[in-house]
Amino acid sequence: MRDAVTSLIKNYDVAGRYFDRNAIDSLKSYFESGTAREQAAGAINANAAAIVKQAGSQLFDEQPELIRPGGNAYTTRRYAACLRDMDYYLRYATYAIVAGSMDVLDERVLQGLRETYNSLGVPIGPTVRGIQIMKDIVKQQLAEAGVSGASFVDEPFDYMTRELSEKDI
Repeated sequence: MRDAVTSLIKNYDVAGRYFDRNAIDSLKSYFESGTAREQAAGAINANAAAIVKQAGSQLFDEQPELIRPGGNAYTTRRYAACLRDMDYYLRYATYAIVAGSMDVLDERVLQGLRETYNSLGVPIGPTVRGIQIMKDIVKQQLAEAGVSGASFVDEPFDYMTRELSEKDI
């Protein structure tokens, strides 16, 4: 897993280039947002169970067919698996927030996830919606906690939803 700094260094090293103004600005931005990233991660960690529970409730209120007989979250085991997966996405989104890089999402979450879900008959749409709901809850909680300049929070959630969403070929 790489963070924003090691990814930047690797890219410039492979190209055999010295840092230019863009690289310096990117590093400056990453370090300036460090305290806010740490505060966001702390707030998410402190409220993770509540975030997942609230997101799950909202998802199942919006899409009740998921918890009805024949739905993908019908039965206690499947319901728990859904919440477990949501917790998994939230945890890795937090790692990506701190790292300032989406590499961890590619390496640990997204690689093969769509294929796995398709083979198991897990619908992608509700998964994407659940991730979006968690993003909204996290942003609301960070605003209430007074974490300012936290636009970086959108990036991992948006990245996961974009990568999981259906793509036109």
